[in-house]
Amino acid sequence: VQLQASGGGSVQAGGSLKLSCRASGMIWSTFTSSRKAWYRQASGKQRELVAEITSEESTTYQDSVKGRFTISKDNSRKMVYLQMNSLEPEDTAVYYCNVRLGSRDYWGKGTEVTVSS
Repeated sequence: VQLQASGGGSVQAGGSLKLSCRASGMIWSTFTSSRKAWYRQASGKQRELVAEITSEESTTYQDSVKGRFTISKDNSRKMVYLQMNSLEPEDTAVYYCNVRLGSRDYWGKGTEVTVSS
């Protein structure tokens, strides 16, 4: 299983970015049944959960991003997305795509997001 994240970049506060994550090496039915999430890790801090979406389409967000970020998926393309609006300097971090199959976690290499004030 490989996860390839993209879409990061540098934006000014108040701007938007959309992150994408493509899963490969995983059959469609397995991807569909997995839990998908985005995490982030700011410099000097621990990795934290930003948003997750279950196979039943249930979503959970970190309090600091509620109302600003939206996680979605396209099972047919084995893609996971994170739409980020009203970005703040505190959102600056490396963002990682995660897919969980049972008790096993798969991680992408991360894509960097920098928000300037």
